[in-house]
Amino acid sequence: MTQPQRELARTLLTVIFIGGLIVASLWILRPFIAAFIWATMIVVATWPVLLWFQGRLWQRRWLAILAMTGVLLLVFAVPLALAIGTIVLNAEEIVTRVKSIVGFRMPTPPGWIAHLPFIGPKVVLAWEQVVASGVDGLLARVMPYGGRVAQWLVAEAGNVGLLFVQFLLTLVLAALMYASGDAAAREVVRFGRRLAGDRGENAVALAGQAIRSVALGVVVTAVVQAALAGIGLGVAGVPFAGLLTAVIAFLCIAQIGPSPVLVPAVIWLYWSGETAWGTFLLVWTVFVVTLDNILRPVLIKRGADLPLLLIFAGVIGGLLAFGLVGVFVGPVVLAVAYTLLQAWIADEDLDPQR
Repeated sequence: MTQPQRELARTLLTVIFIGGLIVASLWILRPFIAAFIWATMIVVATWPVLLWFQGRLWQRRWLAILAMTGVLLLVFAVPLALAIGTIVLNAEEIVTRVKSIVGFRMPTPPGWIAHLPFIGPKVVLAWEQVVASGVDGLLARVMPYGGRVAQWLVAEAGNVGLLFVQFLLTLVLAALMYASGDAAAREVVRFGRRLAGDRGENAVALAGQAIRSVALGVVVTAVVQAALAGIGLGVAGVPFAGLLTAVIAFLCIAQIGPSPVLVPAVIWLYWSGETAWGTFLLVWTVFVVTLDNILRPVLIKRGADLPLLLIFAGVIGGLLAFGLVGVFVGPVVLAVAYTLLQAWIADEDLDPQR
């Protein structure tokens, strides 16, 4: 075997060995990857907050870490505790309202619904069928799906427990990253520089900036949507508006949106004969539901100077491809790829041999 052949074989074996080690490491760490990604996103997004706490706690990093851990616990625990407390305090009223549904008769549909283009006659026909059958007939239609719903609830109960474990693991990893964040950031910058020089270092900085911008857009948009939805529910007189607002906040942070709460509330108002308030909440629901398509990309763009279409595609595409964590991963990947592509094109324009 000649010298070039030996060098090629050694290089190939080295690549295969390193690749095998990377695959084995990822396989071993597979149960922790989701929590690790979440912890990384949280730490990068809230690092300025940690430094703010540290500056006001006598430059003690461990005190700042305790404060940040407490804040993260409050963000998760307080809305959950408020929701559970509302249910416990209003348990009797909830049971009474559920029992009152049995004897309820749905009113006839408002006349203006029939004039809605395309869907008006179909909505009126379905409404009249529900009125004719009453609650018992409606329950008879729904009962065949009861078994599937029960199975889904059992499965989701297990997912809730898994979600709680993932949250605790994420919290522990985030605390460890807060403690060693400076050293880790230097290593990541070194890695980026080793890969692509100054361009790689800039890509690392851009990734951090994109994560903070997406976090700002997601959280602020969720808070605004939940607040506006709560105002609409309260003004329209929907019961348990505070509890429903807490549920909407969770749904908005999870990128599901307020529709699962607001749409049934609109239906309930029409069902109760409150046509005017139902129409008001319907219009308000359309406004609140579509708000995130405008507000979230604008907030993200304020933090990261990237094309709005790129940010929107990163948020939606990442969500569809990777789930909730893709809301952060998608824009980061597209932002880094876009920046590297722009740098490569700029280098080509400056190439004197062209």
